[in-house]
This record gives sequence, structure tokens and C-alpha cells, in this order.
Amino acid sequence: MTNANSLSTSWSDLEYGVMHGLRDWALASDELNRHLSVWMRLPPSDAEALGQIVWAAQAEAPLSPVELARQIGMTSGAVSVLIDRLERAGYVTRHREDADRRRVTVRPTSAALDETERFLGFAGAEVAGAVRETPADELRVVHAFLARMTAAAAAANARLRESQRGD
Repeated sequence: MTNANSLSTSWSDLEYGVMHGLRDWALASDELNRHLSVWMRLPPSDAEALGQIVWAAQAEAPLSPVELARQIGMTSGAVSVLIDRLERAGYVTRHREDADRRRVTVRPTSAALDETERFLGFAGAEVAGAVRETPADELRVVHAFLARMTAAAAAANARLRESQRGD
């Protein structure tokens, strides 16, 4: 870890532009998630959780309630209530994954997959097009950069969680 303070460090125009581009993408993505909540007729926190559950299922890495809680910044108790609401809405089911049946994961239902697919068909064309139109060599560079940024943010978040425990 370097001790660069982002407020006092001198940034090049390109570095400054990249950081603002990341912020702008995060804001635009957040707005898309809010539109998903309206589309699905869900509170924003439920739609955010459903989005994480769908992405995880698409990656064949279903989330446990604890993992979901960490990803969306909620307590495990609050996520349990949220998952109950999504189950009642017909969007998720809980599954026992291990042979000993202790590990629970949350998976989207076919109704959730159909409706999010319909949303992405309507609202995701521009984002998908931007990815598909980018040359493979550029995608490899962006992918590597985003992996480094994600690892850096994860390390900072882990350090912050630890420091909060120590206070």
C-alpha cells in the first residue's frame, strides 16, 4: 500500500480523468439500479440485492446471505428480512448447497431471471454495445485495470473493517 493521499497528491490529467470516469460510471450504474427497482416494483435495496443475486447466479457462484449482506452493506438480520420479501415476491429461493446442508445460498427464480432479462433488453443495449464494440486488446487492458482497482478497494475496505473493530 502506498500512502498517497488523493486530496494532496498531484495527479496527471489522465489519472484525474480516469478517477472521474470511474466515479461517473459508478453514478450512472447506480441510476440504472434505481431504474431496475422501479421496473421490478421493488424498494431500491431489494433491487440492488436481486441484481447481486442474479449476477452471482450468472457467474455460477451463488451468494450466501452473509456474502450478500457484505456486498450491499446491510446486517445479516436485515438481509434475512430482505430475502424473505424477495421470496414472497417470487424472485428468489433459498437453497442448501453442501452435503451437510448447513450452507445456504440464494438463487433467483426463473421469474426474476425473465424480468431482469426483459429490463436489460430494454435498458442495457447501450452498455452491452459499448463492451461489444471495444477491441479485445482494449478490453484486456481495462479488465486488468479494473481487477487492480477492485483489489485496491477490497484491501482498503478490509483495513477499514478491521480498524472499526479495533475502536
